[in-house]
Amino acid sequence: MPELNNTDFHLPYNAQLVARAKEMRQNPTAAEQKLWQECLKTLPLRVLRQRPIDQFIVDFYCAALKLVIEVDGESHFTHEGQTYDFERTSILESYGLRVLRFTNNEVLNDFESVCHKIWEQIPLNPP
Repeated sequence: MPELNNTDFHLPYNAQLVARAKEMRQNPTAAEQKLWQECLKTLPLRVLRQRPIDQFIVDFYCAALKLVIEVDGESHFTHEGQTYDFERTSILESYGLRVLRFTNNEVLNDFESVCHKIWEQIPLNPP
């Protein structure tokens, strides 16, 4: 098992995932790119893309809200994908994080609703 380090965000991460996370930031899916450019980049709180947390790389992470945002493609709809996502979400929630999941289809075809659900997570007086 890879060694997990603690960060300034007080969450463990696997340093071996940093290079892969950087590669993923440079090659986002169409849905991730749209969500980042047209919604998350403009939030009043800092959002990180492709952030290693524990043994995972989450699509988007807002430390101030303890919020993970995932954009799920086709592989997430298989039995194995759903089982993996359930376990992954359980682990992330054990760190006190909330996980919002959207499908690629939701981001690409119901974008306004996705952004609205994300903006609903921000308190009137953000931290």
